[in-house]
Amino acid sequence: MNETAFDILKLAGQGFCCSQIMLHLALDAQGQSNPGLIRAMSGLCHGLATNQGPCGVLTGGVCLIAYHAGKGHAGEEASDRLPLVLSEFEGWFRQIAGQRFKGINCTDIVSGGSPDPQVCGGLLAEAYQHVIGLLIENGFDLAAVPCP
Repeated sequence: MNETAFDILKLAGQGFCCSQIMLHLALDAQGQSNPGLIRAMSGLCHGLATNQGPCGVLTGGVCLIAYHAGKGHAGEEASDRLPLVLSEFEGWFRQIAGQRFKGINCTDIVSGGSPDPQVCGGLLAEAYQHVIGLLIENGFDLAAVPCP
């Protein structure tokens, strides 16, 4: 088990959902803490609370991309690469979820049941690594903390 998988299991054991874990991993890697952001990510848990919406791995991944590339305050502009990176991640996720599961919704991935740590954790670890790779490939400094 690699360090990311171990961290995912630890965070899931603490009651965090996939979308929260995605951002928690990134903040931890920066040595940062942002309880408000993590709390806000809970709105994306479990397919938008109904299991009928998009998987939290997908929504968490796009939020992680936007955390590094989006507009954060009035004097800042979103990166011109934001749409491209979002599109690349969404396309990758749709392909992976389409091949392995019935679709991109939470219920598709967990076959109508509740989140499965083995299925969800594996997908989360893979998606997190993919997002990190896309961000690095597109020139984002992952150690830099976006300006408040």
